[in-house]
Amino acid sequence: MITSKLPNVGTTIFTRMSQLATETGALNLSQGFPDFDGPQALRDAVGHHIASGHNQYSPMTGLPALRVQVAAKIARSYGVSVDADTEVTITPGATQAIFCAIQSVIHAGDEVIVFDPCYDSYEPSVELAGGRCVHVQLGLDDFSIDWQKLEEALTPRTRMIILNSPHNPSGALISRAELDTLAALIADRDIYIISDEVYEHLVFDGMPHVSVLSHPELYHRAFVVSSFGKTYHVTGWKTGYVVAPAALTAELRKVHQYVSFCGVTPLQYALADFMETHPEHVEELPAFYQAKRDLFCDLLSPSRFTFKPVAGTYFQLVDYSHIRPDLNDVDMAVWLTREHGVATIPVSVFYQSPPEGQRLVRLCFAKREETLRDAAEKLCVI
Repeated sequence: MITSKLPNVGTTIFTRMSQLATETGALNLSQGFPDFDGPQALRDAVGHHIASGHNQYSPMTGLPALRVQVAAKIARSYGVSVDADTEVTITPGATQAIFCAIQSVIHAGDEVIVFDPCYDSYEPSVELAGGRCVHVQLGLDDFSIDWQKLEEALTPRTRMIILNSPHNPSGALISRAELDTLAALIADRDIYIISDEVYEHLVFDGMPHVSVLSHPELYHRAFVVSSFGKTYHVTGWKTGYVVAPAALTAELRKVHQYVSFCGVTPLQYALADFMETHPEHVEELPAFYQAKRDLFCDLLSPSRFTFKPVAGTYFQLVDYSHIRPDLNDVDMAVWLTREHGVATIPVSVFYQSPPEGQRLVRLCFAKREETLRDAAEKLCVI
C-alpha cells in the first residue's frame, strides 16, 4: 500500500484544460504560454552553442555569464546591486526555484502564509517540507492584501509569507506602500519572504513593477524568483532564477544541487548572449503585451462578459455572471471548451475556499493577433 505524501493532489487544472482543448480542437487560452516563438536571435544562439559543444554540465549555481547578465538587468530595472556570484542562482524554471527556497528554510510545524487566489505549486511544496499553509483571502474586487486579515493570521509558528506580483491569476500589483506596510508588520518576527515575480516585466499603463529587490528591509529576508521563460517567450525552456542574500542563497543551493544540480547548459549560454546584445527586449515587453491586452479587451467589449483590463501578467479575468450564472466556474470552463471552442481556467482552483457566488474564468492573451480575434469572435456570440 502506498501512503501518499500529497493525498489531495491530482493532475493540475492546467494540464486537464490543455488536454481538453487538444481533444476538442478548442483554442487554448487556458495554460499560460504564448502561441508564438521567442526572438529569432535567441533561438539561433541555442543552435550555435549546441554546435559549439556547450552540452555538458554548467556550474551548479548557473553559468557565470548569465548570472552577470541577471545582475546587470536588475541594476538597470531596479537601481540596486546584487552579487552575481553569491546572490544569483539559475534554476530549471521558477517553480523549481520556489520549491528549493521553501525546502531550504521551512521545517516541520512551520506555517507559511499564502494569499488566495494563489498559484497551485506553493502548497504542495510547503507540505513536502513538513509545513502548513495558512490561506489569507485577497480582496474580492481588487485582489489587494487585507492587512487586518494578514495580521490576524500571524502566529509564533509563521515562518514565511509568499508574495506574487504581478499576481496570477488577477494581474494585481503590489505597491511600494504595501511593501512598507509588510516590512513594518514583520520587522520583529523571524519570517522569510518568497516574492514570486515571474511576470515582473509585464506591467501596463505606465505603472512600475515594485520589486522586493528594491526594498532593503524585505530583501534581507527574501528569495526573489523570476522566469526567463515568461520574459523571453520560451516557457518550454523551463529556465528561471532566484535572487537572495548570500546567507539564504547558500541554503537554497544546498537543496538545488540535489534536485537538479544545474540548468540546461546551451540555453543558459544563449540567454546570456541575448541579454547582453538585446537589453532593449525587457524594456519593450510592457508595450508589447499591453497592445495584446488592449486588443483582446476591445474585441471582448461587445460580449456579455464583464471585466476590467488587468494591470499586469498576460492573463485577463472575465466575469460570466450574465451568461451562465447557473454554472460554477469549473463547469463553465468545460462548457466554454466543449460548446464554444475556447479553453479557459476556472479561478476557484486558486483558492482553498472559493468565495460564494464568484463567477470568474482566466484567459491567456499571450497569443497571436489571429488567435485573439478567433477567440473573441467565439466568445462574443455566447
